[in-house]
Amino acid sequence: MIGILVNAVLVAFKLTVGVLSHSIAVILDGVNNLTDALSSVVTIIGTKLAGRAPDKKHPYGYGKIESISSVTVAVLILLTGSAAFRESFDKMLHPAAAEYSPVSLVILAAAAAVKFFFGRCLKAAGKTYHSESLAASGTDSVMDAFLSLSTLAAAGVSMAFSVSVEGVLGVVISVFIFKAGIEILMEGLGSVIGTRVDSGLSAELKCFLCKNPAVLGAYDLSLHQYGPQRLIGSVHIEVADDMTAREIHGLSRQIMENVYREFGIVLTVGIYASNTADETFAGMKKALSDLIREYPEVLQMHGFYVDPEKMLVSFDLILDFKAQNKEEIQQDILRRMKERFPAYAFTAVLDSDVSD
Repeated sequence: MIGILVNAVLVAFKLTVGVLSHSIAVILDGVNNLTDALSSVVTIIGTKLAGRAPDKKHPYGYGKIESISSVTVAVLILLTGSAAFRESFDKMLHPAAAEYSPVSLVILAAAAAVKFFFGRCLKAAGKTYHSESLAASGTDSVMDAFLSLSTLAAAGVSMAFSVSVEGVLGVVISVFIFKAGIEILMEGLGSVIGTRVDSGLSAELKCFLCKNPAVLGAYDLSLHQYGPQRLIGSVHIEVADDMTAREIHGLSRQIMENVYREFGIVLTVGIYASNTADETFAGMKKALSDLIREYPEVLQMHGFYVDPEKMLVSFDLILDFKAQNKEEIQQDILRRMKERFPAYAFTAVLDSDVSD
């Protein structure tokens, strides 16, 4: 709401200055502030909609509307950048001297300072509340401050040397505005599509899980974001195969509660059983670990388990997304393990590299 009020005042001042001084750069600057006001309206509406409680139709809530709002703000920035480029390029081809007064220069300087300070505040708020649309609006405000400064610089050059450089500076700054819009658009679209779990969060969460003495390893971490502060996901933990259902139930419940309390993440826990305390089975696992080092495409092996009754060895393989021959690698590893341990059958599941 403060942003809308600030931009409304700036629009009034800049359009007045632009018309009186016959400056297309100042007029465009005012129009840019008008789009900022519209961006703020979009941010408010998006935030309100994103905060709606989950319902039967949308059980994960409406949090992704936040990302859609960010995309909308990015589109407004791109439209502004395109308009600024078009008008500035025309001004560069057909330069005309503008007439500035000391009052108009003071207004432009004050506007630049206000927009820069306000933009920094918005970006900080976006970081605090994990809000893409707030951060996007903040970036837009900071870019507006530089646009106002460029207009001010053009005015100074025009007054000092009677040379119009508004067009050139306008083209340069419009490119920077367009670049900022593209970056915000890509970030917003990435959130809508779904992006990789932050490596720092992934490592911290897995380390937290493995602090429990009953957890032998944590794998297959998958997190999905449904809004700025709503993460839902799943993970597999490896435990000794002699744990009872009662013990596993207590452990998984404890983990889910602790993770939610510490990270605010709703986490579903799956189980991998481990029986590599047996020397023979431990030797087979080591042989497999040594073997997969020969395949640079294989990023990880986990879920290793030997069923002594069925004489069946199962495990999961994570291969790089860039690997073109995943099934061939899988079958080659199975074949070589079978040659090494002919009494056993081997099966492997190809997992996706969804987190570090």
